[in-house]
Amino acid sequence: MDKFDEKPDELARLADLLAANPERRVEVLEKLLGVSACRSVGIYPLPPGFKLSVVIPVFNEERWLAELVRRVQVVPIPKELILINDFSTDGTPAILAQIEKQYDNVRVFHQPKNMGKGAALREGFKHCTGDLVIVQDADWEYDPAEYPKLIQPIVEGRADVVVGSRFIGESHRVLYYWHSVANKALTMMSNWFTNLNLTDMETCYKVFRREVIQGMTLKSNRFGFEPEVTAKIARKRKGQPKWRVFEVPISYSGRTYEEGKKIGLKDAFQAFYCIVRFWAAD
Repeated sequence: MDKFDEKPDELARLADLLAANPERRVEVLEKLLGVSACRSVGIYPLPPGFKLSVVIPVFNEERWLAELVRRVQVVPIPKELILINDFSTDGTPAILAQIEKQYDNVRVFHQPKNMGKGAALREGFKHCTGDLVIVQDADWEYDPAEYPKLIQPIVEGRADVVVGSRFIGESHRVLYYWHSVANKALTMMSNWFTNLNLTDMETCYKVFRREVIQGMTLKSNRFGFEPEVTAKIARKRKGQPKWRVFEVPISYSGRTYEEGKKIGLKDAFQAFYCIVRFWAAD
């Protein structure tokens, strides 16, 4: 056999070895590409014992849920998944039971009645044990493959909170014009009150040091969570500096109402109310 015929097998063995050992994979890639090049594409070593808590509120997502969890699980970051069933009425509870049996890093909690995304997140945050906490919707609009670049500013000690923005450079599915107008208007209004310069306040992807999110008293039950948590991130803390906030670009594959999108016009008015309310008082 020609020695060159053996190369594919050697490469396959090397690929399997690196796939099974994330720390070794980072080390090899840093030697091949250089540390700076690796950092620029979200390849960097994680601290020993690091764990990410992924909080996923779920309501009637039987079509998307199993595949979403699979996509989260293949991200090469040590993690726990905390799923909160917001009193789903479709096949979601059965799928959640199957997922909890399939993966040993998954915990499922059930709300006693339908209470909204904000209430589900509050319940989920209570159970987090990871170093960082990320919010993940239970559909395919947001790509878990982007976790490495989302957590990177915090892991590297540059941030306490990271916000993923759909409006600063990555690909996105072309959908509702007036939704984008409303998102940008609400973000601008939030910025007026918080003195932050975010480009996407309403985004799902927000990452926190665990002590940041567990140290907040959150009250919004529905989609008011986004303006509320933004206001509380921006608020001054007695005797301590403000939280450091970073924003990174993310892709976005929005879905239609026929595909299960839930947020609507009344939620935009509720967001406006929450922006003012949580600027004025906790």
